[in-house]
Amino acid sequence: MEVANSSTLRQAHLSVSGMNCASCVAHVQKAAKAVEGVSDCQVSLSRGRAQVWFDPQKTDLAVVAEAISRGGYAAHIEQADGSQAAQEQQRLVRQKLEAQNWKWRAVAGIVLWLPVELAHWILTARGASHPAHLTLQWISLATATVAIIYIGWGFYRGAWRALKQKTSNMDTLIALGASVAYFYSLAAFLGHVAGWWAAADVYFMEATGLLGLISLGHWLEARARESAGSAIRQLLELTPSTALKLVDGQPMEVSVASVQAGDRLLVRPGQRVAVDGQVVQGRSSVDESMLSGESLPVVRQVGDKVIGGTVNQDGALVIQATQVGSHSALSQIVQLVEKAQSAKPPVQQLADRIAGIFVPVVLGIALITALGWWGWGRYHGWDSLHTWGRLANAVCSVLIIACPCALGLALPASLMVGTGRGAKRGILIRDMDALQHAEKLQVVVLDKTGTLTTGRPRVTKIWALEQLDENALLALAASAEQYSEHPLAKAIVREARERKLKLQDPQQFHNEPGLGVEATLDTRQLLVGSETLLRDKGTLDTAYPASASGPWTLVHVGQLKPDKSVVRLGLIALADPLKSDSAAAVADLHKLGLKTVLLSGDNRATVMAIARQAGIDVIHAQVQPQEKAEVIRQLQRPDGQARRYVAMVGDGVNDAPALATADLGIALGGGADIAKETGGIVLVSDSLSGVAASIRLSRATMRKIRQNLFLAFVYNVLAIPIAAFGLLNPLWAAGAMALSDVSVIGNALLLRRAKIDDGQPPTQRPKPPAGT
Repeated sequence: MEVANSSTLRQAHLSVSGMNCASCVAHVQKAAKAVEGVSDCQVSLSRGRAQVWFDPQKTDLAVVAEAISRGGYAAHIEQADGSQAAQEQQRLVRQKLEAQNWKWRAVAGIVLWLPVELAHWILTARGASHPAHLTLQWISLATATVAIIYIGWGFYRGAWRALKQKTSNMDTLIALGASVAYFYSLAAFLGHVAGWWAAADVYFMEATGLLGLISLGHWLEARARESAGSAIRQLLELTPSTALKLVDGQPMEVSVASVQAGDRLLVRPGQRVAVDGQVVQGRSSVDESMLSGESLPVVRQVGDKVIGGTVNQDGALVIQATQVGSHSALSQIVQLVEKAQSAKPPVQQLADRIAGIFVPVVLGIALITALGWWGWGRYHGWDSLHTWGRLANAVCSVLIIACPCALGLALPASLMVGTGRGAKRGILIRDMDALQHAEKLQVVVLDKTGTLTTGRPRVTKIWALEQLDENALLALAASAEQYSEHPLAKAIVREARERKLKLQDPQQFHNEPGLGVEATLDTRQLLVGSETLLRDKGTLDTAYPASASGPWTLVHVGQLKPDKSVVRLGLIALADPLKSDSAAAVADLHKLGLKTVLLSGDNRATVMAIARQAGIDVIHAQVQPQEKAEVIRQLQRPDGQARRYVAMVGDGVNDAPALATADLGIALGGGADIAKETGGIVLVSDSLSGVAASIRLSRATMRKIRQNLFLAFVYNVLAIPIAAFGLLNPLWAAGAMALSDVSVIGNALLLRRAKIDDGQPPTQRPKPPAGT
């Protein structure tokens, strides 16, 4: 659904508790969508959160919450104007309370079951008399009754609510399983005591034990979910609750929530930056490691941007707030992570559909199992009591072992841990498509300026012609380029100002995209840019100094005469140095078996020189921005070769068409403009090392997703027949069901230890002061 294109729909979030499996997710979605005016509902089991799109003219969010609550799941509205940290804290409190409830129910169940179970085995081993066993069965009846009332009450309540909604859920299976074991045993035991029939096997201990073990599994699962979701909480905790606002030049402590764009804040050494802003006074090193994954601090001074949540280290800074609240980089990061965690690939959508009908199917299997055992008992001439005993054992085991918890947790658990791990490393995965495409990559295309290089070109040499000296030529070029946003133009202007040259304001200015500028200074009509620009405007003398050929970018300066001839006034050579870690990052991509390609609009000599330094074999030079997407398409479908998966790494703005065309777009240096990036993966840092790390993380996450889905499907496919044939005790079924949930989440948590960086942790050189 394209929510962004609708002007009538609103988006809101609900915290939902009481969900234990994929069928619970399906029921919550069904309950929400049944409300008139609700367009869509996406539910995250691992986060305990529902995202709802609804028409406020037709319904209210409270009505949606009420509908979900009637279905047996407590739903709470998250206030849109509340802070993300406060909402996350409230959700964490509810999760902890739910986990605490499971803990005490588990403790009660095990205390009621384990001593009686041990006593039973001791009496059996010693060959105790019948009266001793009878006494133990009375005790078992008492403990099982307490367990059914205290522990089982929550399951019975959930099953009853589902029944009222004419549906079923995991509570239905557990309530039926415990009831079959308990009430069969009650009838068999009391009938024996009354002398109506002979002694038979009873399952009081199984009923108590399975309730205790299932509660234990839910408690461990809740703890694991809390651990898996810690990455978002750690990010939200980075923002301080207060800031020092400058009022009439004096610092005043205020709430961060009250800070508005334009306010000036003082950030002392050792303090965290409260909001995104721009440095207006001071110079200091800032630790951005928690957001970017870079271990070394970066220098921030007047004119530089700072991100909320980073740590000011050794100097006082005065910043002007630019992005606050939900518009801050940290909030955008959390929103991207949450969006990725709620995404579902086709395989998970299939799993959810299966889980949605799983409980009715299991009930059907249990009924077939009951009929099968009844017929088998009649065929072999068993007495009714023995037949009912075997039937109760098998049916109870089927109902318990088939709970679809693991199926619902298989993907969300891996996705939550993987995206959280990425966020802490400065890797923001936008959606499942990015994960799936990243692991299939064969070719990585790299932009040059700002990706492989620093993006800060420098004037390295000047050739002045027509009796001009270097400074005179530089002054003319800089005057013409003053209003251009191109990096080369800015470098020329910066060099002129460093030399303290006097610049003139052009009377006329026209930008030729991809070629250069045309400007009028006094009586001169200047052309500054590529040689193509000069040729397009008039007749150009092709000769220029042979020494000007080299591994740099040439900016041609010419004057257009009234007779449409162009006089070459000189040339300015600029070079954009390679980033310190670019060569190592490219080598790391080669270790992953990926082919690298350099794509640039610069001249061939410069591109070749950069490619040699970085270790890249294939280049595409002098490619215009609008032509880059076509190069990507050619790499994806080379003539006579199989389809290849291609990633494009760029700045996310100038390379937007190429990023969108590639199978995976990776945007570098998102910083405070993360929401504007077009990549499927956004790297907060401008370090190229994050590209290989993001690919390793994607491969590891997809590997865990496949492992967990395989474990969940195989578990149910194998376990249900074993239980149906009476080869599984209900206690073992309860233990196996709890173990399957914990194992899926435990396997996902191993992603925290996955090696995504090659060798030493990534480092980033401190940003040099402007003009050095």
